Amino acid sequence: MSNGRPKQLPLEMPFEPQMSRADFLVGEANRDAAAFVDAWPDWPAAVVLLIGPPGSGKTHLTRAWADRAQAPVVLAADLADTDPTELVGRGAVAVEDADEPGLAERALFHLLNAARARGASVLITAHAIPSDWGLTLPDLVSRLRAAQPAFLGPPDDELLKRVMVKLFSDRQIDVEPGVLDYLVTRMERSFAAATQIVDALDRESLARGRRVTRALAAELLSPGEDE
Repeated sequence: MSNGRPKQLPLEMPFEPQMSRADFLVGEANRDAAAFVDAWPDWPAAVVLLIGPPGSGKTHLTRAWADRAQAPVVLAADLADTDPTELVGRGAVAVEDADEPGLAERALFHLLNAARARGASVLITAHAIPSDWGLTLPDLVSRLRAAQPAFLGPPDDELLKRVMVKLFSDRQIDVEPGVLDYLVTRMERSFAAATQIVDALDRESLARGRRVTRALAAELLSPGEDE
């Protein structure tokens, strides 16, 4: 029901997620992987596989590492269009989404060979371990068997709440007590979902000229649900 006030039009101010290591919040689900990545360059293997489900923080952790290592970041599907020697020229390179469709297996194999020759570190992200990628190039399979895996799990409730507290704080949004508890019991367990929900609540609160409340969250997540 309208309160008689005109609805505000929110200004288009796109929010850029912060990808620094300081912005990566650590919990039980990602503690071991974060510690392992932080240990660079003292890795037990030159190639590390960062493995976790969608929205578990692989991209954030990879970008934070790449910034520290001054490493280029390339999608696995784009490797065929790159020069492996150039990619490893700085001594480190990150390859994202290695188990997504479009992986050029021979290009990844050549990159790993170039990294070995250069003594470079390689960080590869994927949703699953290499044996589940459906690889057909035996030499690549052999190279990846020697890689060190580091696993991330989906965030738990406490980590999700901490992430959303930071996302709301970054946007200078005042949140009514109880909103976070309401959200984490109804949302997908991923950092991507947390960002999408906070963004949607930010836009809606600006449009309505009101703070973020449980009632507003219910309207967005569970239309028609009684308070």
